[in-house]
Amino acid sequence: MSLPVTDNSAATDSVPHHVRTLIIGSGFAGLGAAIRLRQDGRNDFLVLERSNEVGGTWRDNTYPGAACDVPSHLYSYSFALNPDWSRSFSAQGEIQSYIVSVADKYGVREKHVFGCDVTGARWNADRAHWEVDTNLGSYTADFVISAVGALCEPALPDIKGIESFTGEIFHSAQWNHASDLRGKRVAVIGTGASAIQIVPAIAPEVAHLDVYQRTAPWLLPRMDRAYTAPERFAFKYLPGFQRLSRAGIYAMREAQVVGLAKNPKFMKPLELIARAKLRAEVRDADLRAKVTPNFQIGCKRMLISNNYYPALGRDNVDLVTDGIAEIRENAVASVDGTVREVDAIVVATGFHVTDSPTFETITGRDGRTLAATFEEIGQQGYKGTTVANFPNMFFLVGPNTGLGHTSMVYMIESQINYVADAMRTIDRSGLRTVEVRRDAQDAYNRDLQDRLSASVWMNGGCASWYLDKHGNNTTLWPGFTFEFRSLTKNFDLSAYDTSNVARGADIIELADEKKTDEKKVAAR
Repeated sequence: MSLPVTDNSAATDSVPHHVRTLIIGSGFAGLGAAIRLRQDGRNDFLVLERSNEVGGTWRDNTYPGAACDVPSHLYSYSFALNPDWSRSFSAQGEIQSYIVSVADKYGVREKHVFGCDVTGARWNADRAHWEVDTNLGSYTADFVISAVGALCEPALPDIKGIESFTGEIFHSAQWNHASDLRGKRVAVIGTGASAIQIVPAIAPEVAHLDVYQRTAPWLLPRMDRAYTAPERFAFKYLPGFQRLSRAGIYAMREAQVVGLAKNPKFMKPLELIARAKLRAEVRDADLRAKVTPNFQIGCKRMLISNNYYPALGRDNVDLVTDGIAEIRENAVASVDGTVREVDAIVVATGFHVTDSPTFETITGRDGRTLAATFEEIGQQGYKGTTVANFPNMFFLVGPNTGLGHTSMVYMIESQINYVADAMRTIDRSGLRTVEVRRDAQDAYNRDLQDRLSASVWMNGGCASWYLDKHGNNTTLWPGFTFEFRSLTKNFDLSAYDTSNVARGADIIELADEKKTDEKKVAAR
């Protein structure tokens, strides 16, 4: 096995490095997978991370006001609870510091190759392994765990003339901290989860702010507060207190599933809360009409904020609901003919989720890319973790694992359980390859779409990024998260086509290749 490197010196060698398992990405998912492999005594792995630090979306999204909308105690690994959270809802910096501390605590940083951008991955059927190309050289692996995440590829709006803008322009996930927006005329395009945090953060500093809204979101109160000293003492020193608090938060969040996924009528209490908040915080009748959603609550992502509506009511802030016709050198022109001059544009238009560019770089057994596969059948997988035509590859935060109510870390840990048991099963059974059967995947997805048919996401009267071009919800899990945890507890080998470990000349050839690689690494 080639030795893991963090200075990238060996990664630039033209000789492929072979490991048992390659993990792509080091956010919550990739880091959690690396820790689990190490805990299970599986040390023949590497983590390829295109940035120079762990953290994923919490490393990248450093815009003003960035914070989590899931309570702190729930938004963490179950095996690494943090008694030192300062608030009930943590800010970006605190979450990123937590992730870094976990990487250090569990000693997996040495398994990372930082600054390593994966440009392609191909299944080699003859050798039954993955060939992975990166900017630092090539790797081969028996198994690949894709942990690139759903919120890693910023989506830029297709607006006429956007390339002609001569002022400062950047995506919320690529915030330009060298840019000083104070005293400038700024436009924020989008009113999603990032925008409702950015707008209140920059509104007091800019000369004027135009907020371009396509769809008004539903907002709920943000029940955020600083933890008291006695609470923090109890979290740290009182046995079971933090886990009990976490369990209570989990139970309250799961209660939303009844309305979201089972019967939308049960979303009415949340709607009444949201409407009362809207009436109390938006006194101007015209503005209130603009920010009142025209779809059922829960159909699109529910957002939480205590300062977004007040920010829209500031004298230097305008909410623009007319569509954007074009962007000019120093202005944004609306479809009604109004031209608003601006010095800077913040693009808060979300991410490529169902059409991620990474899908184009992964080529399966039959020579088709993941993008081509999804183009044909939609973004479908099996238990959100495997996809037919892609042997020995596991996807964390895969199809239909997203949530609209609680922590994705819970789902990630459930998937990691499934992958860990798959590895045990493969070793125990002497298998070389596993690939989910297409009929098993199809049956699983028919059941998913049947369950989703009663959900608010399919009956709430909205269009959202949850749906693919086929009209299917390929993003969200249609039930309680503990159901998914039970479903992924054990690896169900009967749903997979398999091949046995290489024999005879093949096994000798593989052993010789490994010895050659080890000698070349030692020679460096």
